[in-house]
Amino acid sequence: MDQARLHWREGLPVLRGRLVTLRELRSGDGPVLLPLLAAPEVCRFLSPPPASPERFAGFIANTARERAAGRYAAFAIVPNGQSSAVGLVQLRQLEPGFRTAEWGVALGSPWWGRGLFQDAAELLLRFAFEDIGVHRLEARVAAQNARGTAAIEKLGAVAEGLLRRSLLTPEGRQVDQVLFAWLDEDWRASRRRRKEQLPWVH
Repeated sequence: MDQARLHWREGLPVLRGRLVTLRELRSGDGPVLLPLLAAPEVCRFLSPPPASPERFAGFIANTARERAAGRYAAFAIVPNGQSSAVGLVQLRQLEPGFRTAEWGVALGSPWWGRGLFQDAAELLLRFAFEDIGVHRLEARVAAQNARGTAAIEKLGAVAEGLLRRSLLTPEGRQVDQVLFAWLDEDWRASRRRRKEQLPWVH
């Protein structure tokens, strides 16, 4: 394992996928990310982002403090070949030591349907289970969000229950969420199966 990843509290590693690179959020990401993540179609089923450039800057500064404390990690999603962030992925502990954690993903709508979500999510799952040592990772998806539900299921998450009226939308509506989760042993078994299914080239 990359030695730098063992010290993620000192600074997040750069994670490189087929389509995207995940890196730590920077102060300059705020002005780019705010309009993308505040778009109605993006925050329809998410908690709204910080409402001003100043608050978004405060959010980014706080992510570094929480990372240093070992409670939280936030990566910018950057398409390969570009320098600007188009979304973010977050990981926060639900119990001390990160044994159980929750993730969050937000991606600008111009980048939907291009495979970026899947690539970023797979990088985050590997970081959570291999580098941090998470045992159980949870995700909450609005019950009406068919696109989000399909994407989570494709990643191997298991639907465990319905959280009634658990999300307050920007319009002030309370909507149900589905609780999904991955366990580390399930994720590792799934990775082994995918590797075994790769075609043999000679």
